[in-house]
Amino acid sequence: MREGSLRTIAAPFVAVGPSGVAIRTRLKHLSAADEEVLRLVGAHLGSLAARDLKRRCADGLEHSPERWAGRKRALTEESSSRWAGSITKVTHDQWALARRAQLAHIQSLQAGVRTIAHRLSLPIGEKGSRRGPGGYRSAKEWFAKSRRLQVLHDRLSAEQADHAVGRVRVVRGGKRLARMRHHLKAAHLTQAQWRQRWEASRWFLQADGESGKRFGNETIRVTPDGEVSLKLPAPLAHLANAPHGRYTLTGAALFHHRSDEWADRITTNRSVAYRIHYDTDRSRWYLTASWTIPPIKTVPLSHAREGGLIGVDTNADHLAAWRLDQHGNPCGKPRRFFYDLSGTANHRDAQVRHALIRLLHWAQRRGLSIAIEDLDFTAEKTREKHGRRKRFRQVISGMPVSKLRARLVGMAAELGITIVAVDPAYTSRWGAQHWQKPALLPYVWVILWWVGGRGGWGGRRRG
Repeated sequence: MREGSLRTIAAPFVAVGPSGVAIRTRLKHLSAADEEVLRLVGAHLGSLAARDLKRRCADGLEHSPERWAGRKRALTEESSSRWAGSITKVTHDQWALARRAQLAHIQSLQAGVRTIAHRLSLPIGEKGSRRGPGGYRSAKEWFAKSRRLQVLHDRLSAEQADHAVGRVRVVRGGKRLARMRHHLKAAHLTQAQWRQRWEASRWFLQADGESGKRFGNETIRVTPDGEVSLKLPAPLAHLANAPHGRYTLTGAALFHHRSDEWADRITTNRSVAYRIHYDTDRSRWYLTASWTIPPIKTVPLSHAREGGLIGVDTNADHLAAWRLDQHGNPCGKPRRFFYDLSGTANHRDAQVRHALIRLLHWAQRRGLSIAIEDLDFTAEKTREKHGRRKRFRQVISGMPVSKLRARLVGMAAELGITIVAVDPAYTSRWGAQHWQKPALLPYVWVILWWVGGRGGWGGRRRG
């Protein structure tokens, strides 16, 4: 392998732990009056949130603190100052997220334009290489791609024009659900079922916490006994069943996961944010509590790799793991932790979570850190880059890389396990050249070669 053909490999680093916590519980034993009040409050605040989002999108790049304050004053008249603060904050986050997604889409279009233009410039039938794709296979494909290049140019010009003036497109409730309205038969929904789901997704029932206030939140308050009450907006104040324009639910909210941490926060009046939402499929109400936590101090990389690590390789249907010594040599037998990424999003998420639990428990029993490839497929799954390799594009698009990485870091922090992220560059090439014959899993423990051997141990390995 020629060293001159390899790009610079990024240095490994210890992943930073999570910065927040979110727990959820079901609101049980709600009366018909409770559900009606929640629907009315959610619908009223949802309409205010939609109006505020429209104003924010109209402001574009001309947004300023003065305009933000003006929007908040207008919302306060129809709700309260705290509800208005929560709405404007969520609006700002939605606009910023749409802005980042717009920029990512522009970068994806630019990558597609570059790839097609490069392949069009090559002779028809020219072979590709590891450095880049070759020419198109036939004159028919060349012609079709030349037309697609013009389409991408038009889309890119439109997106760049929108980005220059700060114009974004946001759908409250989600674009996917909005488009589902035109495909009810395929979604196995009636129009009434879709309407119920659409309205519930646009309700607004969430409030930020405030340190120093009673139980950490003055808008949606949850007592240690599980009593839930909320401050009613001004137009709905006549529905109050408690002093100071508040409504107390008959049902109780009892958290089971992290209940001690939650109780410690609210008893000391530290801020806790709450969100109430309705699951239309199950006809259930849920309460989510969240709060920030101080950043966890990470250990030095040299300390994390003392005594070796567990090298983990992410695949389409399993995690391949092998215990490694400090020189990158495998110890014992390799392990595989399987998951099934077919089915619904909840099923896929549960499968990934169960695989990570088994991996983390294995690492905890041995007191070792975990080294995993820092994969990123955001710019690597376009059809312009991989051409007719549709199956390969489906595989990398279906791998929940970012979710897996975030969940792994969060779960590992709770168990006190250090996660080391390494550059995945050339692991397959080095594995095939040096370890494919003697090893059953040739590319797993090459991860630690970058962490240890390249990092100052001289690349020692046995036999």
